[in-house]
Amino acid sequence: MGRVPNVTRADTVAAVRNPLAFIAERWTPTRRTVQRAALYPLVMSVVIVVTGGAVRLTGSGLGCPTWPKCTDDSLTATGAMGFHGAIEFGNRMLTYVLCAAVGWAIIAARSEKPYRRSLTRLGWAQFWLVMSNAVLGGIVVLVGLNPYTVAAHFLAATALLAVATVMWQRAREGNGEPRPLVGRPVQQLVWFLVVASTLLIGVGTVVTGAGPHAGDSSEVERMPLDWETVAKLHAVLAWIVVTLTFALWFILKAVDAPKNPLDRTRDLFLVLLGQGLIGYVQYFTDLPEALVGLHMFGSCLVWIAVLRVLLALRERPEATIDLPGPAAEATVGTRA
Repeated sequence: MGRVPNVTRADTVAAVRNPLAFIAERWTPTRRTVQRAALYPLVMSVVIVVTGGAVRLTGSGLGCPTWPKCTDDSLTATGAMGFHGAIEFGNRMLTYVLCAAVGWAIIAARSEKPYRRSLTRLGWAQFWLVMSNAVLGGIVVLVGLNPYTVAAHFLAATALLAVATVMWQRAREGNGEPRPLVGRPVQQLVWFLVVASTLLIGVGTVVTGAGPHAGDSSEVERMPLDWETVAKLHAVLAWIVVTLTFALWFILKAVDAPKNPLDRTRDLFLVLLGQGLIGYVQYFTDLPEALVGLHMFGSCLVWIAVLRVLLALRERPEATIDLPGPAAEATVGTRA
C-alpha cells in the first residue's frame, strides 16, 4: 500500500479558495480526455431536449405542478402522481446529469496544459445557460405552460447546443489563430445558411406553440395562429436551407475546397433529407407523438450539422512558441 501524501493546511486553503486551480496544478488530462469531456455536455444537451419533448408529448408538462418543488409538500414526485409526475420529475433530474457533464468539461478544460482560456470560458457559458434555462423551465411550469415561455425554453436549449458544439470542436483543434480554408463569398453563403437555419428553428417553435400538443391533458393556452399555415412557412424555410446547402456543396466542389468543409456539407444535406421526410410524414399523419419527438431530435442534429459546416470553414493549428535558438542565447549572454 502506497504512502498517503500529507495534506497541509495551505493545500486545504488553496483547494477551498480556488478548487479548479488546485486540481489543475495536480492533474494534466490528455487531449483525448478533454475532447471526450467536451462531447458529454453536447450529448446530454440533445438528450434533455428529447426528454423535454417527451414530457410535452405525453401530456406530463404539469406532472409536477409547481417549482422548484414537485408539489407544495414534496420535493420529489410521489406515487399518487402517477406516470405524468414520474416523467416530469425524471426530466428535471436529468438537469443535474447535464450539470455534472458541464462541470467535468470545465475541470478538464481548466486542467489542460497549456491552459486555453477560451475553452474554459465556453464551458462556463454552458453552465450559465443550463442554470438560466432551469429557471426558465420553472417559470414555464408556474405560468401553466404558456406557449411563449415554452418556445423560449426550447430556444435557450438550442443556444446551449450551439455553445456545446463550438466547445467540442475547439477541443479538437489547436489554439493558434484561425486560418480560413475558403474565400469570403463562400463564408457569406454559409452565414446565410446559419441565419436561415435559425429562422427555421424559430418558426418551428411557433408551430409547436400553435399546434395540438399543448404539453398537458388540461386546457392550455395556445398561440392564436393557424398552426397549418405556420407549418407551411416552416416547410418553405426548410426548402431554403436545403437549397442553400445543395448550392454550397456544388460551390465547394467548384473551388476545389478542402475535404473537411465538403464532408460537413454532405452530412448536413443527409440530415436535412431525413428531417424533411419525417416532417412531411408527421404533417400528413396528423402529428403522431412518436414522429414529433423524432422531429425534435432531428432538429438538434440539423442545428449541430449547420454549426459544424460553419466551423469547418477554418482551421486552427497548434499555437507556436518562438524559443530563442543557440545564437540568440549567446547574444543575450554577451549583452548581459
